[in-house]
Amino acid sequence: MSHKILVVEDDAATAAYVAKGMGEAGFTVDRADNGRDGLFLASDGSYGAIILDRMMPAMDGMAMLKALRAAAIETPVIILSALGTPEDRVEGLTSGADDYLVKPFAFAELMARVQLLLRRGGGGSAVVTHLRHGDLEMDLLSRRVKRGSRTIDLQPREFRLLEYFLRHPDQVVTRTMLLEGVWDYHFDPGTNVIDVHVSRLRRKLDEGGDKPLLHTVRGMGYRLGPES
Repeated sequence: MSHKILVVEDDAATAAYVAKGMGEAGFTVDRADNGRDGLFLASDGSYGAIILDRMMPAMDGMAMLKALRAAAIETPVIILSALGTPEDRVEGLTSGADDYLVKPFAFAELMARVQLLLRRGGGGSAVVTHLRHGDLEMDLLSRRVKRGSRTIDLQPREFRLLEYFLRHPDQVVTRTMLLEGVWDYHFDPGTNVIDVHVSRLRRKLDEGGDKPLLHTVRGMGYRLGPES
């Protein structure tokens, strides 16, 4: 797994902020302030991930991304952009990006998403845009969740929590897995943060008498699926 990150961003303050944080996390960071230079640097495929702005001089981020994918360079790309409508995100993801984060952003979230891309081991696979289990459905692009015909309104952390469960259906998910996969903690902070979020998510999923989907597995963790 390469620990080199390429930041392609024309706003000097944003680029410096991202590069400093990534450097402190142990990554080697290269920077480019336009898509043409970014494409030149990225073309050898040596980066673990690319953090890419959309609106830039010389060559914009979308043109750079399309050129990379046309050249069969599958380095994971996370777009970092002020353009945040569902249509913008769909365009980014269908053009070959692996993730899309809207400005203004929290560095901790950017870091978590980059680490997730690195753990997945890069692109090359089709982008998953829908997750489904039974009558529960999640649209990752529009950030909508439905159970049957009922729309479920989730906070960002609840959304990430449910996404994690939907990616591990019918499996026992431990607290450690959730701390690392959803909160990006590599230690147990010793609080009941997980229990609080899971119980809130469970209430929203089962509202109106739906059959329980999210179960506590005593002494082990949680499981998403029908009652066994």
